[in-house]
Amino acid sequence: MIQDISPRRFSVDYEPMREPTSSSIVFHFKDGKMLVREAADEDMGLPGYGDFGDDVPLIYLFSISEEPFFLIDTFEVEIPSGFTYQAIRSVRNAGKGPQYQMFAAFTAWHLYGWYNTNRFCGHCGGKTDLATEERAVHCADCGNTIYPRINPAVIVAVRNEERILLTKYHRMRDLPYYALVAGFCEIGETLEETVAREVMEETGLRVKNITYYKSQPWGIASDLLAGFFCDVDGDSHIRMDESELCRAEWVAREDVPLQPDDFALTNEMMKVFREGKDRL
Repeated sequence: MIQDISPRRFSVDYEPMREPTSSSIVFHFKDGKMLVREAADEDMGLPGYGDFGDDVPLIYLFSISEEPFFLIDTFEVEIPSGFTYQAIRSVRNAGKGPQYQMFAAFTAWHLYGWYNTNRFCGHCGGKTDLATEERAVHCADCGNTIYPRINPAVIVAVRNEERILLTKYHRMRDLPYYALVAGFCEIGETLEETVAREVMEETGLRVKNITYYKSQPWGIASDLLAGFFCDVDGDSHIRMDESELCRAEWVAREDVPLQPDDFALTNEMMKVFREGKDRL
């Protein structure tokens, strides 16, 4: 999965005074897109600090095996020659560069979204500043402290003996691959209750034997995903919510199609089922 970057190690320790070198990777996002080099042959083409002037404002994000990553903290920046903005999904689909850089991009996007939407206090409207001792922003006017937002969500592999429930959401209509039932936790729900509710809402199926599998940070949507396997309980007739899904069907183990890369928890769970390893 995208976070499986061993032997490299991800460190989210907060180091606001960390200084960049000329080669340190910096991220800049605009209109939902990421700044990358136009002609990147072998790598993702992420810009380095040396591509900009020394006065560009930065926020330290995290490090991967001591390699620091930074966010350019301004809406407008003079674009270096040879760079352009591309959608993160397009960069991902291009399949270039080491996996740890794609993980870094997803995580940087997560933090960018949080910083960008919390420049002002939601309580009093005052301007916020970066906290000095922890990853947070602080309002000097009212004392409000705001921490990064992480959305809990579930990925659900529903089994019907030797078949699995595969879906396709409307937003994925034009993509050549399938997904699993997924959804966000509601206030007051356990993860297991979210599993049962999402499956019922989207497919009309009841489930049992809900078993936790694995988790995954998914920064592109500010999510922390929890994967579960479960079994259909009783009637296996699918009553698809057509406002959410465009496809929902039972697929035999040997026929499960995988996604084009190995970044997503969804893909790993489908692969585990296809290989018959889902009940270990």
